Amino acid sequence: MNSPDFFSISAAYREAYPGLAFGWTLIADCRNPENPPGFDEAKRQLLRKMRKRETLAVITARIETYDRFFRSFGYDCPLTKHLKRTVNSGFPRYNLVVDTHFIAEMCAGILVAAADFDRFDGALILDVARDGETCVGMGNREFKTKDREIVLRDGKEIVCVLCQGADEKTRVSADTRRVLVYAYGVPGIGAEPIREGLTLAGELLSRFGEGRIEGQQVF
Repeated sequence: MNSPDFFSISAAYREAYPGLAFGWTLIADCRNPENPPGFDEAKRQLLRKMRKRETLAVITARIETYDRFFRSFGYDCPLTKHLKRTVNSGFPRYNLVVDTHFIAEMCAGILVAAADFDRFDGALILDVARDGETCVGMGNREFKTKDREIVLRDGKEIVCVLCQGADEKTRVSADTRRVLVYAYGVPGIGAEPIREGLTLAGELLSRFGEGRIEGQQVF
């Protein structure tokens, strides 16, 4: 996919969740080292900022909003546990892309995913699921959707279920060079937190992965 018009929103989604925020940023020519020089210091600075009382209160309120939405579908929201762990222990260390995904989530208080853009099959569409649709999640787990769950599809299949997770097919690897970072809103979360998290992710991947931002959209 080379066209900037690779993303659309379905009529069913707009009807079910009118005005609900969503956004993406695409970073090209991005390396994915485990711990590039200077990244630890940047993480420490961001962690100090995140832990400030007023900032943490805003982040916590946003994550509680996601938690209510997840529970309305019968799921636990992973952001709640991630926040507690981050406050107590700091950001994890896996690799640049995975760490950046966690940092963007925790610093903005939003739900973020990162994918290998070149592993999608065709254009992407933000949609709602029918009851009983399936996809292969990370770790080859089977995800089965509930009616009106928010999903992201490519031209072939569901590639992410908001309340359950991203798929195995588009998992970022050491060979990934174009990273799509995308973020879901839920009712009560506007466009600004989405923009905040995606901008931070783009800055970190550009700076430490030597990538370049090809585009960003927030709806």
